[in-house]
Amino acid sequence: MLDKGRTADRRSDGTTLMGLLDAVDWQGSIFIRGRWQEARGGDYAVVEPATGNELGRMGAATPEDVAEAAAAAVEAQRAWAATPYPVRAAVLRKAGDLWQQHADEIQDWNIREVGAIPGMAGFALHVAAEECYEASTLPSRPYGELLPSEEPRLSMARRVPAGIVGVISPFNVPIILGIRSVAPALALGNAVLLKPDPRTAVTGGTVLARIFEEAGLPPGVLQMLPGGPDVGEAMVTDPNVRVISFTGSTAVGRRIGELAGQHLKRAHLELGGNSAMLVLEDADVEAAAGLAAWGSFLNQGQICMTTGRHLVAASVYDDFVDALAEKARHLPVGDPATDQVALGPLIDERQRDKVHRLVTASTDAGATLAAGGSYDRLFYQATVLAQVPLRSPAFGEEIFGPVAPVTRVDSVEEAIKLAADSEYGLSLGIVTQDVMRGLEIAEQIPTGIVHINDQTVNDEAVAPFGGVKASGTGSRFGGAAANVEAFTETRWITVRGKPATYPF
Repeated sequence: MLDKGRTADRRSDGTTLMGLLDAVDWQGSIFIRGRWQEARGGDYAVVEPATGNELGRMGAATPEDVAEAAAAAVEAQRAWAATPYPVRAAVLRKAGDLWQQHADEIQDWNIREVGAIPGMAGFALHVAAEECYEASTLPSRPYGELLPSEEPRLSMARRVPAGIVGVISPFNVPIILGIRSVAPALALGNAVLLKPDPRTAVTGGTVLARIFEEAGLPPGVLQMLPGGPDVGEAMVTDPNVRVISFTGSTAVGRRIGELAGQHLKRAHLELGGNSAMLVLEDADVEAAAGLAAWGSFLNQGQICMTTGRHLVAASVYDDFVDALAEKARHLPVGDPATDQVALGPLIDERQRDKVHRLVTASTDAGATLAAGGSYDRLFYQATVLAQVPLRSPAFGEEIFGPVAPVTRVDSVEEAIKLAADSEYGLSLGIVTQDVMRGLEIAEQIPTGIVHINDQTVNDEAVAPFGGVKASGTGSRFGGAAANVEAFTETRWITVRGKPATYPF
């Protein structure tokens, strides 16, 4: 079990505070009605991917647990929405402070349970705190507007809480991909049912529940239910849940969108990607290779925004491949909890086998292995594929592993066509010395995110985030405007000084 026997975290000033998880009996439990209670589905092992060791036990929720939590959330949400806005804002600010106060403990879990390297684990904590601080500004923002009317009345549009929001988050960056929906939904007066991926349910679920429990969130406003597809489906179909916020694969997102539509509720979907980075003929090759390595190998490539296709001008292609392959060969892979490494483990054997299958199928289709392509247990080497054919799986599919497919292009027009000709549309990087030209190129490639002279993986709490086409339903995450749109409903209200009169 992780850090067995530890009861306190040390502050920067040398004093100590009770560990966030040690303060309650969360082992084998789920969080409903403000209590840590036994799950109807029993419990299961929390496994460290780097070693296979058991870190603890997690409760396994069932559809019956979802129904109980949703029913409890109804009254809790009404009271929370009626809470004065400074109180709601204070809870979110306190939550932001707690991410920082318990950073060491949470980072340990992020490294061990998720396989994140320390830098990535620390970045997740930074974003989590910023998401809470940014969300704390939402309760005090204007929540409507006055409208003109043909009648002698006051007419207005007002934003009101959606009600109960179901948040379904994935394994790869569980803190960020959970908190970015949980924090604004709570700030805007909603209750939340959180279903983290069972593989990372402590980092992506228990930690979030404990943060808000300690921050003073009333019981029943946030409830945490790890579970499988049946739990997610129960959340989508429960009549008390009005909005679904899902981050995950396109295949599962399609199913959730279809099911939500059948039940006439909104689903905000942030899905897969196969993001392209265009390296133009005037690019600095070494700088571009540095961007490419970060974009493709960060977090073992297990990021929706990962740079999945490198479209490189023919005049700099060979130098780019050589530089990127050299970087890949020198990136250490291993256990981030014990060694100083650049890449940790993939999440499980199923994911590793998928990555290797795509690499092997692509080399069989004609791609050249410039670096990597091998693994030890769940540790997959940083891999560079050169001369990648357009028909190969590595070009057309989302790999979700540390693989950089590089394709030669003979013109900017070809690069634009290849980048745009994808079912996905999440993020785009363009490397060029002519930034205005870069912006002109970006206008021709449909994506939700564009970075000029940067790779495709970036995230800030204040920025809108989301993709188009098979990458999702647009920017429904990040930034005040997107959050208000995602987690509130618009109500039309009119007021007259005395009752209106009508012909009959």
